[in-house]
Amino acid sequence: MKFSFLLLIAYCLLPIFSVAQTKAEFRGVWVATVENIDWPSRGNYNSDSQKVEFIRLLDMHQRNGMNAMIVQIRPVTDAFYPSQFEPWSEYLTGKQGQPPMPYYDPLEFMIAETHKRGMEFHAWMNPYRAVFNINKSSVADTHITKIHPEWFLTYGDKKYFDPGIKEAQQYVTNVVQDVVSRYAVDAIHFDDYFYPYKIAGKEFPDFASYNKYGNGMTKDNWRRSNTDSIINKLSAVIKKENPKCQFGISPFGVWRNINKDSVNGSRTNGAQTNYDDLYADILLWLQKGWIDYVAPQLYWEFGHKVAPYEILLDWWSKHTYGKNCYIGLGIYRANSNAAWKDQTQIPRMIDTLRNTPNIQGMIFFSSKTFEKNPNGWNDTLRLNYFKEPAKTPAMDWIK
Repeated sequence: MKFSFLLLIAYCLLPIFSVAQTKAEFRGVWVATVENIDWPSRGNYNSDSQKVEFIRLLDMHQRNGMNAMIVQIRPVTDAFYPSQFEPWSEYLTGKQGQPPMPYYDPLEFMIAETHKRGMEFHAWMNPYRAVFNINKSSVADTHITKIHPEWFLTYGDKKYFDPGIKEAQQYVTNVVQDVVSRYAVDAIHFDDYFYPYKIAGKEFPDFASYNKYGNGMTKDNWRRSNTDSIINKLSAVIKKENPKCQFGISPFGVWRNINKDSVNGSRTNGAQTNYDDLYADILLWLQKGWIDYVAPQLYWEFGHKVAPYEILLDWWSKHTYGKNCYIGLGIYRANSNAAWKDQTQIPRMIDTLRNTPNIQGMIFFSSKTFEKNPNGWNDTLRLNYFKEPAKTPAMDWIK
């Protein structure tokens, strides 16, 4: 009788506890390895010290309430893991192609430590950037730019794959397939670098491949079709290798300005855009179901004269096509101008996105900023906004 009475009380209280549970929310941090922005620190080429640094980084973000790490494992067609396709990264060992000492697999280590803390691990890869600086970067003899120089173009001080070359697309697809097949990554994550940002007065030099493969299309439409092609390829191979692995894109914050598209453009002006300048038709990828989430980089403050945060947040919430949307927040901009000296800037951004439909969370750029606790924002997250742990949002289309 006593047991039945206690059971009845527990049953009555169950709805209360259910309501009290924190709503699922994506709380991520980008960890950039290119130029040693976030990890490992510049000049730290000792494996044991790198592990200590990464654990310290993870523990900091766990204390702050994060539940996902987006870690750059392929910054410039190189690798933070043993690869049959690409050499070890110079940002890991100081010289491209040189293995870590003492030897370890950084990707395996990072995934294990991240999962141990109940966080998701998203493997961030750059699709087409091949040499960060042609004047200074370390480039190994085994680097793909040395093996297939005909696949690459120099633009400014960098080398990029020519996205119009199908063999180059397939190569990148093979690299991604290799990672998904060997590692327990929760997602493959690409940022905004497809065709490079335009340099004033300089045309991206893909004339030869356009003349060869353009098939009568305008150059702009042909470039967009090239980007569509690789996203479609990647989506298919990721789901084939691991149906549970997500595929996410973090585009530049503006898809199109309203002066170029009066129907679907955002009320922004100026700035290069995904569709017209980077040749990335993000909306098509969402509509087709090729990607599982989009994380637009909204690094501007409220009321910005070119690209206001509130305008773009509202625009993206109306263009998710049923997929998850996490807002990229530019915490790195702390104290860079009067707006970012305002202690309420990040808290207001979080409040606003939480009260906007079709937005399931946020990602902060980038990890290193948190070490300084700018404007006390670590404390704000830990003690207020992320005080209660949250699961990452479900994706009903992933079985």
